[in-house]
Amino acid sequence: MTQTGRPRGFDTEQALDRAMEVFWRHGYEGTSLTDLTAAMGINKPSLYAAYGNKEGLFRKVVARYADVEVAYARDALDQPTAHEVAAALLRDNVVALTRPDRPAGCLSVQGGTACGAENAAISEFLAASRLAGEQAIATRFARAVDEGDLPPDVDPAALARFLSVVTEGHAVHAAAGAQRSQLEQSAEIALRAFTAAAYHAPTAGAR
Repeated sequence: MTQTGRPRGFDTEQALDRAMEVFWRHGYEGTSLTDLTAAMGINKPSLYAAYGNKEGLFRKVVARYADVEVAYARDALDQPTAHEVAAALLRDNVVALTRPDRPAGCLSVQGGTACGAENAAISEFLAASRLAGEQAIATRFARAVDEGDLPPDVDPAALARFLSVVTEGHAVHAAAGAQRSQLEQSAEIALRAFTAAAYHAPTAGAR
């Protein structure tokens, strides 16, 4: 008779959420296996059995982070115009970075910023994740050009890069203690700059 494995005695998604908060607060290198097992309520053998190792766990945490905590970015891409896409990204990003029930800042920015050479793969993984998000925005703006929403001579990749630079900068400032109201101010300035660059016209009153 084929024997089945013993079911895990913990909720894997809940455990991922707890691990996410630890990585989010302390970064990849600043987080120990002891920190993780204590937060997740499991022992090291269970962690290895469920996630492989610390790096495997981190990669699963980042995937869950993108799926749950960054859902606003996917929703923004569904907005009907490029201006509304940019507005939703900038404004919702500020809210996500400053939620009182979450660590300040962004896991994908803070998770690997202090990694040494031995963990270069983590920094590269996070950079690739951020680049994938930027490319998704560029693809949406390219569609806006095709649809006539954006002028034919704009550079969708440059516009997407600008938004990524702003939102990642906001993440750094949020982690350093910037208030939501302060980041909202810079988001509105960035939105005006985006609109002027994208549509080639001053849009101080555009919303």
